[in-house]
Amino acid sequence: MPEGDETHFFLPFTVPGGVREIEIRHDDVSDANILDWGLDDPRGFRGWGGGNTEPAIVGIDAASRSYVPGPIPSGQWEVVVGKAKVIERPAYYAVQVILRDTSTLPAQPERRTYHPPPALDPAARWYAGDFHVHSRESGDAAPAIGEVLEFAKGRGLDFVLLSEHNTNSQLTYYDAAQAEHPDVLLLPGMEFTTYAGHANAIGTTTWLDHRIGVRGATIADAIGDVHDQGGLFSINHPRLRLGDLCIGCAWDHEVDPEQIDAVEIRTGIIPGLTFWENLVAHGSHAAALGGSDDHSAGRDLGQFASPIGTPTTMVYAEELSVAGILHGVRDARTVVKMRGPDGPMIETEIDGHRDGDTVSAMQSTLRALVTAGNGATLRTIKNGDTIDEVPITADPFAHELPIEAPRAGEDRYRHEVVNGADLLTVTSYVWLQNKVPDNEVPDNDGCALTPRTAESRSWWVSGVALVILARVMRRRTQNERHRKRLRVGPG
Repeated sequence: MPEGDETHFFLPFTVPGGVREIEIRHDDVSDANILDWGLDDPRGFRGWGGGNTEPAIVGIDAASRSYVPGPIPSGQWEVVVGKAKVIERPAYYAVQVILRDTSTLPAQPERRTYHPPPALDPAARWYAGDFHVHSRESGDAAPAIGEVLEFAKGRGLDFVLLSEHNTNSQLTYYDAAQAEHPDVLLLPGMEFTTYAGHANAIGTTTWLDHRIGVRGATIADAIGDVHDQGGLFSINHPRLRLGDLCIGCAWDHEVDPEQIDAVEIRTGIIPGLTFWENLVAHGSHAAALGGSDDHSAGRDLGQFASPIGTPTTMVYAEELSVAGILHGVRDARTVVKMRGPDGPMIETEIDGHRDGDTVSAMQSTLRALVTAGNGATLRTIKNGDTIDEVPITADPFAHELPIEAPRAGEDRYRHEVVNGADLLTVTSYVWLQNKVPDNEVPDNDGCALTPRTAESRSWWVSGVALVILARVMRRRTQNERHRKRLRVGPG
């Protein structure tokens, strides 16, 4: 094995014309070392099996799990080897390349080019889902995609993201699986799995180079690639350090906080809230997400595993579609229910002009509407600190708090529901900045007035008397509206 700090190396081999199937047999021949395996053709990515122990097979009409079928171009191919863990040195490995002019795998007609499905539900509402689920296309997972969707449907979820490790092979099954399971939306993406951290590339459809530090690959370029595809970059289980049980699971990459779109604040039972708070304190507007990291479609769960939907992420979207869910996350309209879909729900709003995740207002009201939380406690969080705490005494329960925007910069607000020391539900932050839209002007109380004409602008600067007159007229208008409301009714 090549020495050095590079995390991956490449074994080139030549494929002549007429080959219809390639099989790669591999072995790290060590009880102490751990190697990962993948395959590139002359045009690029053909699969990443990671720790798969079975051979990798790629053919024109079929491929083994984690790999992509398709034409077999002649030229130089490469077996990609990841140095996940190397303790024994010298480190040995065994690789055998078999080229065939006939196929041994049966054809897989259900595999075809991915196309986003039309909206499964046209309604604008909160949708429940799980952003971190694995099928057998990940080498360390077992269930078929249909099993994942059946379990998700049984838990009342509306969408799932199959976040397979460094492969998009699952996308070739999406069209067929979506047609057979029209009630649960399949989100495209992958789990960007490096030896220094994992992240979800939400909404992407082309492979991302995870081999950071090798052949010029950088974490910044990977994030840029996600954004170029219209996707979102979300850091997974950022503080999960389990050694060999999960190599590289904790996040150790240095990144620009402003480039991070979301953070998994809970992965199964593993918390990530503190990491998220630190990230947003340093300039990120990352949305809060949750993911189960389920590898078995809810079956045979181990000590640290959680079934699909635990936690559940609620996303407010204009429709149940790929674009709709991505737009909702991008606007930070997300709520994480730690224990699953039946947990308390919180809807957070700040009065004012909202653009994405930011509200422009000088003085405003922070509102929370809680359902299924009776008997618990509602906390209001400002810039990472608790500023208000009230018992939830009704279902639904409404709470309001007057707030002011800072003179400069922005403040951020969110809510959470707790039961003693048990954190049940967390909303994303909404940011408040001291600004009003260009077509509105503030009065001396910070309230937004209607757009001014050129004539009213001259009145505005003429003196205090006219300001007082405007307030008097406003009060009269409000009184008249009140009287009219009292007169509305039958007859």
